[in-house]
Amino acid sequence: MQSLFHPATLGDLDLANRIVMAPMTRSRASERGVINPTASEYYAARASAGLIVTEGINVGPMSCAFDRTPGLWTDEQTQAWKPVVDRIHEKGGRVVAQLWHAGRASARGLLSDGQPLSPSGVNDDLDRLQVWALLANGAYVRIAATSSRAMTSAEIQGVVSEFRLAAANAVRAGFDGVEIHGANGYLIHQFLSPTINLRTDDYGGSAEGRSKLLQEIVSAISDVMPRSRIGLRLSPFADYNSVRDPEPEDTYRPLAHWLESAGLAYLHLADTNAWTGAPDYERMLSIFRGGYRGPLIVNAGITPRRAAQIVGSGEAHAVAFGRLFLANPDLPARILMDGPYNSPKQFGMYGGSNSGYLDYPELESGHVEAAAGH
Repeated sequence: MQSLFHPATLGDLDLANRIVMAPMTRSRASERGVINPTASEYYAARASAGLIVTEGINVGPMSCAFDRTPGLWTDEQTQAWKPVVDRIHEKGGRVVAQLWHAGRASARGLLSDGQPLSPSGVNDDLDRLQVWALLANGAYVRIAATSSRAMTSAEIQGVVSEFRLAAANAVRAGFDGVEIHGANGYLIHQFLSPTINLRTDDYGGSAEGRSKLLQEIVSAISDVMPRSRIGLRLSPFADYNSVRDPEPEDTYRPLAHWLESAGLAYLHLADTNAWTGAPDYERMLSIFRGGYRGPLIVNAGITPRRAAQIVGSGEAHAVAFGRLFLANPDLPARILMDGPYNSPKQFGMYGGSNSGYLDYPELESGHVEAAAGH
């Protein structure tokens, strides 16, 4: 029986343990999307994770749901990620870059007055879209989403090219791989949804048509790195950003069969509704159990004890922790000792200074030595 502390191999990614750091937006990049220098310290402190999945990294200038999030489409952005990745590797960690396009979950003020892009220009639910910005007074607040417009075929191909370029830049920056963000109501998830994607061309209609963008992105990234270093994050039941898929099983079962033959490093399933106390974990797993037998990471609302059961039973290869890793840089050591755990601070979650970013305490040396000799 495997434990959280047994090594794992996901594709070409060798993990020292099965405790994964989930992607978490921190919104501390520059106005040009350049990751903050202190990110080296932030991520290196968490390098004891079996795998770090970075915060979402925008693949192009028309992707931004949260102000001051980093990018990976310019040379300046790419060069800024290098010391972050180097510090993680120096500490013995592994890290993949999560590649993100927000699609319709955005606003003109975050896109240099450009109109957000979406599959079909569905805009009847703008009040449900999560768009955030940094005010001049330093407050980080939710702002109104701007109406989106349907993408042209050329713009769809442009997004595919952006994912390819971002993946190539991830290679230049030294990342161990990438994770495609297909979850939480962002662009890929929007294309998968039959209520947000009303297209009548090859990118709409059937579940296969709605998954065409994702499949083309995977193919494009495969031009610059092996598929065994590409992960994919999905959240079939997420209410976040209002994708409103009435029958997720019909959307994702065909996708599960495609994933079985796609040869990706792993599938990362996010039970996003668990954040609000309405978990879909079992229903989510049931979609993929029949068609996908590859490496699996699960995430959202999972305690360390439940994670140990999940890995021990073989339900998943690894478990990703978000807020618990945010507040506990040395989370694997704390899990080994069954706590204690710091609680996340609401202040400094998004944007701001090093407060709420670099000031979470690690275990005292005596506790660390006890964990190491466990």
